[in-house]
Amino acid sequence: MKGHAEIIASMNNLLAAELAAMDQYFIHAKMYEDWGLSKLHARIDHEFDDEKGHASLLIERILMLEGIPDMRTRCEVRIGKTVAEMLENDLLLEQEVGDALKATIAQCEKLQDFVTREMLETLLDDTERDHAYWLEQQLRLIKMTGLPNYLQSQM
Repeated sequence: MKGHAEIIASMNNLLAAELAAMDQYFIHAKMYEDWGLSKLHARIDHEFDDEKGHASLLIERILMLEGIPDMRTRCEVRIGKTVAEMLENDLLLEQEVGDALKATIAQCEKLQDFVTREMLETLLDDTERDHAYWLEQQLRLIKMTGLPNYLQSQM
């Protein structure tokens, strides 16, 4: 099924963001594990798996549209040095992915690719409601309880 070249290009941009998110979550999860922050490790390791699932869906759809998935390109990976910096970097990445998803959803609507739009809406819901919202909660908890209390709760 031949897809629109513009949509395939946008989906490859989304793929670059999801692959970067995988890389970023992977190293952050390993850092949390090394620091003994087992709850953060478990959650961010879960996010890594979610991003892998998002990338897989994008690859499958690009292939269905007769495109070639670009597995070499990555968006910027921002590795934090502190827990707060790591959470902030992850939130920034999720917000960027959300913006890119919204732009691609609008493009799909314009070009009447409703199946791709529906798939991307599912990814957007996961990005906003699960990933970004959880990260915002963690940053809010750090402000409310203080970093030492927050870190203790994550052991």
